Amino acid sequence: MSISRLRSVAVVVVSDTCFKDASSDQTGPRLRALIESSAYSDKFTISGVKIAPDEKKDIADVVTRLCDLEKVDLVITAGGTGFAKRDITPEAVKPLFEKDAPGLVHVMFAESLKITPLGAMARLAAGVRGGTIILCVPGSPKGATENVAAVLKLLPHASDLAKEAVISRQVHAKGTTSLEQQAGLVPGTPAPVLAASGGHMCGGHHHGRADRGAEHSSNDPAAGVTRRARASPYPMVSVEDALTMILTRAELLDTESLSVEDPELLGRTVAEDVKALESVPAFRASIVDGYAVCADTGPGTYPVVGASVAGSEPLTLTPGQVARITTGAPLPQGADEVIMVEDTRLVKTTNDGKEEEQIEILEGRATGNMVREAGSDIEVGQPLLSHGVQLSANGGEIGMLASAGCHEVKCYKSPTVGVLSTGDELVSPGDSRKLRVGEIRDSNRVSLLAAVTSRGYRAIDLGIARDQAGSLRDVLQQALEKCDVIITTGGVSMGELDLLKPTIERELSGSIHFGRVAMKPGKPTTFATVGRKLIFALPGNPASALVTFHLFVLPALRRMSGYSLQTASLPTIWVKLQSAVKLDPRPEYHRVQPSQRAGNDLLASARCSLVMHSSACRRKVRSVGSCQLVLWYRRF
Repeated sequence: MSISRLRSVAVVVVSDTCFKDASSDQTGPRLRALIESSAYSDKFTISGVKIAPDEKKDIADVVTRLCDLEKVDLVITAGGTGFAKRDITPEAVKPLFEKDAPGLVHVMFAESLKITPLGAMARLAAGVRGGTIILCVPGSPKGATENVAAVLKLLPHASDLAKEAVISRQVHAKGTTSLEQQAGLVPGTPAPVLAASGGHMCGGHHHGRADRGAEHSSNDPAAGVTRRARASPYPMVSVEDALTMILTRAELLDTESLSVEDPELLGRTVAEDVKALESVPAFRASIVDGYAVCADTGPGTYPVVGASVAGSEPLTLTPGQVARITTGAPLPQGADEVIMVEDTRLVKTTNDGKEEEQIEILEGRATGNMVREAGSDIEVGQPLLSHGVQLSANGGEIGMLASAGCHEVKCYKSPTVGVLSTGDELVSPGDSRKLRVGEIRDSNRVSLLAAVTSRGYRAIDLGIARDQAGSLRDVLQQALEKCDVIITTGGVSMGELDLLKPTIERELSGSIHFGRVAMKPGKPTTFATVGRKLIFALPGNPASALVTFHLFVLPALRRMSGYSLQTASLPTIWVKLQSAVKLDPRPEYHRVQPSQRAGNDLLASARCSLVMHSSACRRKVRSVGSCQLVLWYRRF
């Protein structure tokens, strides 16, 4: 039987139109909604939605990377399955198959033909590459979801077999009844499909808008304060579940090629394996200042026939001659080794006294040829960096690439982040006037802008939005046009002027994925999406805002910029508390100052007031500058 696990799904929308304007894509969101619906959410999780143009190489490259590098369980390509000249998705993908899966194609055709005879016009394909199942379905929202839904219940078991997560002989030994029951395969029962507007368009690029039909959980500001909910309609989620929801929606951004001389390359993530284009060194070079000599040149006096310096054309040397050479300079042709200048003595100069004419190689000179062979550091074709490596600001990786002739690097784009504060009570820190009663300085915006830029991401100051629905909507709409991620603070609690959630749901047609998290501080943290754009609505409390930024927002930014799901979150280290702490029932986060003492123990002392209660214990620390201390229940 199939094991209980979430299978990762990547969607590749194939469309020239959507590649030029991602906002026109309606098929990707429809497939995401299908897979995340209650009928399938316990079996699958979306790892991302990509868009590729109708170019065979581009399609093949995206699918290959998802299968071979990201190793997702299921890849769905949508589009390019018709009869138009540029409909070439099957031709791009089929050569990648290691096994065909004609049964899946048959099931999809059978379901499509029940709806319309035009279902026969789609050139569907299915196969396996490595441990990844690949489906090629039509590009229309309705056609794509109907075809995928036809086989989706079959795919957990197929994926487990492809991944070798189960043993086929053992699983099938007892017949198929248990497998059918586990998959929910009841004869005559149609697969759940989300409703979509428009006809069934097979193989074309008809990305029509789908009916949302979702009920809003947020308060309706127009209904008046007396109609607001008295308890939050959003279920409490754990920190781990919240992070999973975020990372499965934080899609990798597109790639671009940047010059190794471009400062924008710092901090970027490499999008493909990089190999050396040139050897380092490219020629045999001296590693000391001295004299190049031929093999078996022993002590004695020799004529100096020239000099080889860095950047010069190499000389030609014959036995019985020596040539002066500097560190890094190419070895003359015919030379085999280098004698250090310290092991020689000047015998004779030219008439003007400026050049050496003869030198003596002394007895007892140092052994060793003092030569760097061509390619001794790096050989042509040698792997330098792997896909997913971050180019650090210390310069080592970029210097290595430059030395090996790699002029450009294909890397993931870096997300643009907008930071917005909300509230009528806020006054800009730059406003020098005296505060009135009820007003406070807007410290969140400047601190979050600093946190974003310190991590190498571009930050846009969106200012302060007032507690008016129309004002907030306008600011967010403008921000969505230029930002990949929006961070807001305030306006996410239960007050009548907390307008962020209703604005996202009711005016921006967005989806709120969670509105409360079981943590302290940060309980009202909200995460939403509008299309592919992410919105993090953080609490207005300054400590809560910074804690939730590092726990939730930063991992999303890292994931979008190329980090893997496993490395997107910040690393953790173990410490010993120097003071006792009273624990809240929820996971609790405190700022601490780590230090190290003899014995390699890392100590954490609080930089804020803590309640002393229990005996000192070991706890986990999340390494964020001065560190966020995560207080769990486990004791040692």
